[in-house]
Amino acid sequence: MTTLLDKAQIFRSLHTPGAPLVLPNAWDAASARVVADAGALAIATTSAGVAWSLGHGDGNRLSREQALGAIARITAAADVPVTADIERGYATDPAGVAETVRGVLAVGAVGINIEDTLRPVAEQAERIAAARRAADETGVPLFINARIDTHRLAPGDRTAWLEETLARARAYAQAGADGIFILGTWDSETVRTLVDKAPVPVNVLAGPGAPSVSELAGAGVARISAGSSIAEAAYGLVRRAARELLEKGTTTTLEGGFDYADLNALLLAEPGH
Repeated sequence: MTTLLDKAQIFRSLHTPGAPLVLPNAWDAASARVVADAGALAIATTSAGVAWSLGHGDGNRLSREQALGAIARITAAADVPVTADIERGYATDPAGVAETVRGVLAVGAVGINIEDTLRPVAEQAERIAAARRAADETGVPLFINARIDTHRLAPGDRTAWLEETLARARAYAQAGADGIFILGTWDSETVRTLVDKAPVPVNVLAGPGAPSVSELAGAGVARISAGSSIAEAAYGLVRRAARELLEKGTTTTLEGGFDYADLNALLLAEPGH
């Protein structure tokens, strides 16, 4: 039986610059099983997808208990390592972030994403340090992926963007982050510059308009995430199918769906079988 420590060590080892870990993000137990069955070596949650699946909007609207409940269902459904998007930590202070991290480990996840929302650097570094201490006290090497939200800055000055991003990356790495996560659709040259200058492995998004996995691998990234894009596509299908059925009385949108028997068999089987 694979222990939590084993999973944490496996997950950490998968972050290789130039040979990135590719993560099609899941949002519930069923999507996690489907992603694992597709061959994913690990599963990342999307906080947006989790929130939507529970009937909430994205943006730190979930309680810690709701988030941990969703993470627990996903870890129970999969036999591969799981990393959890914990948004801002579901807490107002570093002690609360530490409590969330202990909860994440207790339900079986071995990594986290935590976003800075352009919080003052020193303040965010304290929250990351608290997460690091809480994880280390358990003896499990939780992978802390620090999301840097400089994509929210006004566009235009790429040099200023890079300087701010790297300043935050250095501070977060010093506080105990194992990787950084940069949102936005960046060209391969910009990604390569970031990879070359960042003190820890770099995670970027895949999706419409972004470079391909092979291009991002060539730029040296260590991790590629789909973010909320797969959940968006799934709910987009629901909307198109519902409108077609209601407005036209037809169901062509549903062609190519997951076969009922195959999906049911997947979910009836034990994880990993």
